[in-house]
Amino acid sequence: MNLELRHLRVVCAIAETGSVTKAASTLGLAQPALTAQLQRIERTLGGPLFERDRRGARPTALGELVLARARVLLPAMKGLQDEAARLAGATDAPRRYRFGGVNSPFLGRLVHRVAAAQPQAQITTYASWSVDELAQLVVGGRLDFVLTGVCGDSSPSAECGLSWREVSVDPVLVLLPESHPLAEREEVRLVDLRHEQWVAAPGDGCFGDCFAAACARAGFTPRKLYETDVRGCVDLVDAGEAVALCQATFRPPAGLVTRRLAGVPLRWRLMFGWHPDSPAARAAEWVLQTAKAAYDDSLAPHPAYLAWLVANPEFGVRRSAVLAPVADANGVRTA
Repeated sequence: MNLELRHLRVVCAIAETGSVTKAASTLGLAQPALTAQLQRIERTLGGPLFERDRRGARPTALGELVLARARVLLPAMKGLQDEAARLAGATDAPRRYRFGGVNSPFLGRLVHRVAAAQPQAQITTYASWSVDELAQLVVGGRLDFVLTGVCGDSSPSAECGLSWREVSVDPVLVLLPESHPLAEREEVRLVDLRHEQWVAAPGDGCFGDCFAAACARAGFTPRKLYETDVRGCVDLVDAGEAVALCQATFRPPAGLVTRRLAGVPLRWRLMFGWHPDSPAARAAEWVLQTAKAAYDDSLAPHPAYLAWLVANPEFGVRRSAVLAPVADANGVRTA
């Protein structure tokens, strides 16, 4: 593994907070992911950088050497980037936005908002079932931003050094035929679906370990599991062959309905990612706020779910009731 600036930021964060756990929180990473990354850094440098015990993490002699160099290199690199940006006129809005998505429910609305705000911008989209593939494309400079989802409180992999921010969090729903005996209920207990066959789209989602764990907590093991594309999922549910997990803003076709699972045994977090050292990083905050607005747009066709969100503020876009104005990518402040 080659040492990169992001690795130096990890070392500095651990030293500044005195704890891997606190550093993980500061960096927006899961603690096990940061621990694994630190271990790889230490293997690359040839020895431990920190002594860790109940009192926290303290730099070793090697760690002090790395920190001394990092505290010179990181500000110098930041200064270089700032000066290069000013010289190149990079304070202007980006001329292109390249989005990658993993089964994102509101990518179209995000593209619409960005296009409306910047009519001259070039906007492209790329779909993949693999968040790792999308992250690699960002690192390789072929994409600017990624929209993906994770189950519960987990986070996307930090392996590629992307920065991740939450857009929204929603309960996972179940997709049923209108003729299903449980379709008349507003909420369905997961245990009442124990005799069903299930289907889901491929990719990194709730249909793996999270779903199996939720079923185990409800006291059963799911029956046969199908995996196919979204169109195939809808066809299997419509045929009465299976039921499906789906996102809260999924719009079911005629003959199918979505229902909440009682007690919210599964949650889906929509995440927005970018590389902090990429040219697109300067627009990341504006695009994130635009993504949150696009999520709000996606709620319009779902008045019942919107009413549920009002009663359950821990879901949806988690923010204060009053929003401060946000500067767009051109620096213009908008409500």
